[in-house]
Parts: sequence; structure tokens; C-alpha cells
Amino acid sequence: LCAALTGVFQEMKMAECHFINGTEKVRLVERYIYNRQQYVMFDSDVGHYVGFTPFGEKQARHWNSSPARLKYMRAAVDTLCRYNYEVFRPFTVERR
Repeated sequence: LCAALTGVFQEMKMAECHFINGTEKVRLVERYIYNRQQYVMFDSDVGHYVGFTPFGEKQARHWNSSPARLKYMRAAVDTLCRYNYEVFRPFTVERR
């Protein structure tokens, strides 16, 4: 292989649940990262995907054009974050 093709590439997806005042206000942020650069993100407060690079903008347009995908992501605040609050609570709220 040539030297240009021997690099290490990393793609990562990270989901974060932010709890404010227990489960009264919950925010889900899902980030897509390639080689340490975030290229697209879903924020439940915004309600749709936002692209940060040319490729990310293309992905965001594609994913935002799917009502089923947006509905799923908006519901994930309840099905992922609120549902698992009791699991997260000992690590986030009850820390001393």
C-alpha cells in the first residue's frame, strides 16, 4: 500500500443526555465525528440535524428529508434519556 493509504481513520457516534432538574427538561445531543472533526449533529432542542462540513450538510439534508427518522430521533428523548434516567442518576446526580 502507498503511504497515503496507511493512515488510521476513526468514525464515532456519540449520544449525550442532558438532564435539567431531574427529568423536567431533558435534551438529547447526538454527534457524528470523523477523524476528530464533528461533521453533523442532532440536537433535540433544535429538532433536526445540523451539518458542520460540506459532507455533514449533505448528510443533514438527507436525514432531515426523512420524517420517520426525525420522528424517531425526537422520540428518543423519552425512549433513551428519560427511560434510562434511573440508570444514569447514581452517576450524575448522587455523586459526592
